[in-house]
Amino acid sequence: MTVAISYPESPDLTADDYIVLGLATCFVKEDGEIHQVEVIEPIPSAALEAIMKGIPTSYKFALATNLGSILNGDQLSTPTNFPESAQFADEFVTRLFAAARTYKRREVTKSLIPLGTTYTELNYSIERKRVLNAARVVTKDDNVKQHSHTHKVL
Repeated sequence: MTVAISYPESPDLTADDYIVLGLATCFVKEDGEIHQVEVIEPIPSAALEAIMKGIPTSYKFALATNLGSILNGDQLSTPTNFPESAQFADEFVTRLFAAARTYKRREVTKSLIPLGTTYTELNYSIERKRVLNAARVVTKDDNVKQHSHTHKVL
């Protein structure tokens, strides 16, 4: 009999639960310059379905694995297929648990990438750059211009 290891912060998940991780090409803006970084991110089931249909994505590849191979207690382990220069995404563990739950809800998506395999035939594109630390500055030019009669009672 095998013992299922669960996570204290997510008792509904075990080390054997299915998860897909992607290697994303992202960008960071520092001192007016943009630098490219590689980020390890969990991919939720809905996003995986869309990616598998051929939409452009910043993911170079996707790896299907289980939670236990990534998170052992409080320790994160970089999968062997990922470059050592890759960094884990912000709030990685929280996003990992959230993504794992999506595969429990939509079991059919587990068949898209079999456990233990890497899928590389993604429509990789960085035409639309994912800037991680972009700040949105709202200006008066963002206001919607309304017709002069919009608020008048006729």
